[in-house]
Amino acid sequence: MKIATFSTKAYDRAFLSAANAAHGGRHDIVFLESRLSKETAPLGQGATGICAFVNDVLDRRVLETLYAGGTRLIALRCAGFNNVDLVAARDLGIQVGRVPAYSPEAVAEHTAALMLSLSRNIHRAYARVREGNFSLDGLTGFNFHGRTVGIVGTGKIGVCVARIMAGLGCQILGHDPGENRDFLAAGGRYVAMDELFAQADIITLHCPLTPDTRHLIDHAAIERMKPGVMIINTGRGALVETRALIDGLKSGKIGHVGLDVYEEESDLFFENLSGQIIQDDVFARLLTFPNVLITGHQAFLTREALTAIAETTMENVAAFERTGTPAFPVTMEMLA
Repeated sequence: MKIATFSTKAYDRAFLSAANAAHGGRHDIVFLESRLSKETAPLGQGATGICAFVNDVLDRRVLETLYAGGTRLIALRCAGFNNVDLVAARDLGIQVGRVPAYSPEAVAEHTAALMLSLSRNIHRAYARVREGNFSLDGLTGFNFHGRTVGIVGTGKIGVCVARIMAGLGCQILGHDPGENRDFLAAGGRYVAMDELFAQADIITLHCPLTPDTRHLIDHAAIERMKPGVMIINTGRGALVETRALIDGLKSGKIGHVGLDVYEEESDLFFENLSGQIIQDDVFARLLTFPNVLITGHQAFLTREALTAIAETTMENVAAFERTGTPAFPVTMEMLA
């Protein structure tokens, strides 16, 4: 099968090529650096499969162009599917597969790294020491032991975060439409969202982005939180309303913010913009706060995760060849 892979980086090429070789090298993978959009969709001409990533656009117009060029499978190399018009895919008869669980430990450990760095001002201390400034003024942190961590979304990643936080001596609260026994076994306790907001010293987001969860953290939610709360988002950018986050930081209601995702990240992340002026004024404002730590959507970026992503992507392709359906399909029911 010919597979056009968009938004390709060097690590994508290496790990997907290795996974393809493990499947006998039977697929013709075309690696494209371009992000998938209405302008670049014609590059997929002749490819039965399209391999896409988080910031590729798969709206109705793009899907129609791909379908006309012969595409019948969208193989997402990520867990999220909010960038795909599933109604259009269904109407066109295009199958959509994803990677539901590549390495929950990778994202959970990055989440913990953001929390610990913020709590002990590691990012600020690192910058100071490099300039020969060894003053400790302004670097006072706090212990995690005895703190309450609220986890929104208690799937595989949320459970891994719960285990890490429990190991640090934290009290664990969770919120999810369905209870997970593994979360309970990790010492978590389910509560209503309002109770989680009111009690948690640290709130971390691990739920999918759906119409119901878009801007889950907004002005009203922040108003219900404890003063000085730490907010962490390694899920999807639009779970958080950025302007509300900025207002909370300015007022002091929010004490720390750690982000690996951003709701307008498609114009920023995964590219080297160091020689340019950032045009996004909202993002630029975020960067001015000393208690904000941002990474560029790298929580997934471990060797173990990249291996699993590539292998599962090839599983989806192989299953589609055999049965017409990917091994891990995305269905309309998953939007509920």
